[in-house]
Amino acid sequence: MENLKATLKEQIIERLNLEDISVSDINDDTALFGEGLGLDSIDALELIVLMENDYGIELANPEEGKEIFSTINSMADYISKNKK
Repeated sequence: MENLKATLKEQIIERLNLEDISVSDINDDTALFGEGLGLDSIDALELIVLMENDYGIELANPEEGKEIFSTINSMADYISKNKK
């Protein structure tokens, strides 16, 4: 699970072009949106694409995304339970 979390951090930094942020800057339980990392709705779309392309997971209900993408922990947990 720790490897998955580290990979997710790297993917988020790369895909979202977060040039001023390193893997060590992102805690597993830091909020990705709002006060935490400061991601926005466009970034959320990129995370959905990441889930589909890299992990074969399609979000049937976009409302689930708020919970799934809240932290690295929640993303890793969802991926580990739903990866195809």
